[in-house]
Amino acid sequence: MKNIALLILSSFFLFSCGINKQANQIQTLEKCLYEISSADSVYIAGKDVSNLLNNKEINISSMPEIALGYFRKSIPLKARINLKIKNPTKDLAAINRFEYLVLVKGQQLANGTVNQKVSIEPGDSLTVPVNVTANVYQILSNGKTMQQIVEFMRGGNDAATEKKGLITLKIKPTIAVGQKLINYPGYITIEKEVSSKILF
Repeated sequence: MKNIALLILSSFFLFSCGINKQANQIQTLEKCLYEISSADSVYIAGKDVSNLLNNKEINISSMPEIALGYFRKSIPLKARINLKIKNPTKDLAAINRFEYLVLVKGQQLANGTVNQKVSIEPGDSLTVPVNVTANVYQILSNGKTMQQIVEFMRGGNDAATEKKGLITLKIKPTIAVGQKLINYPGYITIEKEVSSKILF
């Protein structure tokens, strides 16, 4: 009986240590510095946004897919946001996987999950690709928002008209508890002003 009790206590101790270790690594992740370094492969309704510009103007004739999307109330967005994370602390920052929300000017654009273990040694940095998919019909059907997006895109290939916009990325880490993944309470919120240059 004593051996069984000792085995149970040892297992519980190791189990608790494992959870505490993950929690500490996530807390270190909250202290990291974040930068949205670029946005690759940005497609709206299957069209590469970098090809939608003609002499700094939006080429409407090249967007029948978007017009059809308005009719169907479905305009798909696909993009890859490259998130650079720098660990300025003396501790390891790590995460098993995470859920995310992407917001533009406070309005939710997309959500998803990154099934990738991220581990950043003290003083090191790492770029994590975040693949985003969303239906942006509701956002683009707002005339004011659409105009702001058009102006942002126009500034992408002209230093004189460079535009900036606020993007919020919310990360919810998960903790491995045995064979299960438990969501960490709350979000790590990253608010960054990004330049239209990241699109080109």
